[in-house]
Amino acid sequence: MARSSTRKHGGDLGFEATLWQAADKLRGNLDAADYKHVVLGLIFLKYISDAFEEKRAKLGKDREADPEDRDEYLADNVFWVPTDARWPKLQGEAKQPTIGKTLDDAMKSIEDANPRLKGVLPKDYARPTLDKTRLGELIDLVSTIGLGGAESRSHDVLGRVYEYFLGRFASAEGKRGGQFYTPRVVVRLLVEMLEPNERSRIYDPCCGSGGMFVQSERFIEAHGGRRGAAAIFGQESNPTTWRLCEMNLAIRGIEGNIARGDTFHDDQHKDLRADFVLANPHFNDSDWGGDRLRKDARWELGTPPVSNANFAWVQHFIYHLAPNGYAGFVLANGSLSGTQSGEDVIRRNLVEAELVDCIVSLPTQLFYSTQIPVSLWFITRNRRGPRPRLGEVLFIDARKLGHLTDRTHRDLSDADIERVASVYREWRRGTARPADAPGFCRGATIEEIRKNEHVLTPARYVGTEEVIEEGEPFESRMSQLAGALAEQFDESDRLQADIRERLKFFL
Repeated sequence: MARSSTRKHGGDLGFEATLWQAADKLRGNLDAADYKHVVLGLIFLKYISDAFEEKRAKLGKDREADPEDRDEYLADNVFWVPTDARWPKLQGEAKQPTIGKTLDDAMKSIEDANPRLKGVLPKDYARPTLDKTRLGELIDLVSTIGLGGAESRSHDVLGRVYEYFLGRFASAEGKRGGQFYTPRVVVRLLVEMLEPNERSRIYDPCCGSGGMFVQSERFIEAHGGRRGAAAIFGQESNPTTWRLCEMNLAIRGIEGNIARGDTFHDDQHKDLRADFVLANPHFNDSDWGGDRLRKDARWELGTPPVSNANFAWVQHFIYHLAPNGYAGFVLANGSLSGTQSGEDVIRRNLVEAELVDCIVSLPTQLFYSTQIPVSLWFITRNRRGPRPRLGEVLFIDARKLGHLTDRTHRDLSDADIERVASVYREWRRGTARPADAPGFCRGATIEEIRKNEHVLTPARYVGTEEVIEEGEPFESRMSQLAGALAEQFDESDRLQADIRERLKFFL
């Protein structure tokens, strides 16, 4: 998993996997859900302390500056760290039995000194179930991160360690992990296809730990833009996940308006019209309280079923799009063809209103939290702007891309991401019509989609490959077959539910 060298715009640092293994050994009897807050809180504390000490050293060389003047730090967007919360002091007390309370006091002190962090930091290190000897060892371990001064920080070492640990905790937690983490390759693909810029308003109404924002900022910076120039808006209903997001953004110097609360029932950004919406909503959520939102203004294309929030999310995204905005998001494949409780009507209205721009079928096993086949949807309100493909939808079947990293997880390479993203970028810009590639991509007219009863499954439109690849590794071929079988099971469940829905008046 780890590589011996870094890559300029992502990838693993050489010590990340080793660091994770060492930290995981110190977990003891804590499960991953609790332990992640212990570890990530310490990584965040180390980050702000490192940044503080670097600024303090510069001020110490300036005869006219006061290294203990709080305003000197805030003016440079550096968090002020009170004396009792500085990392050298905490590391010096790591072996004391009172280290839990010392950390809790340090976190509270930092929150009091920095209003932006109010209510964000974990303050539960003194609890009896947390072994204080192992906590001290964990502090020593975290102390090894970020060594090397400004050069290491310029490579975003602590931020990338934080992101790597988020992914590993998501894997360790399984289904629960999907509530706060979207695999980095999926986020990268969304961002590479949409290409946000520094003038963008970027919105994620179910933002988890903030991966969409982090990757968007990374993309903007890699393409010559300024970090922090884009306007970031988000909302997260889970309080502990909201804290993870705030720390994830702060550790990278990203400021955003991240609200807490249920997006459907307490939309904190009602007046926002975003240039880009990026999201990975909870799949097939049946507990979204739809019975209390039957006549909501967001349901312009049809009232979503109470039993499934998928098309409620889709319409929420559209509601918050600017006139020329684009939305890219993840949905379970059932939404491509489902007919339950009026989903087919909403999907038909989406197509007929020419809002659907592109659908991408993803490989299986990319997500830690589910084996349900998923797709990327791209929606746009751009009806009058430079959209040369009006009246058509681009379909991409990417299910055969990627490679297995272990028996249960799959990854996409840079080449895989570029292959999909470049086709869509050409499609959007209209510089050249992407050549139809049988079995991979094809543009279909709305008339053709209409004949297929508005089903949006890419495999129905892209056809099959003309040449079958020989010599494919057994593991890769087996993974593809398993993915196809899972999709067929999903389609079978959909058909059974549809039949029951149609027969319910006769039973």
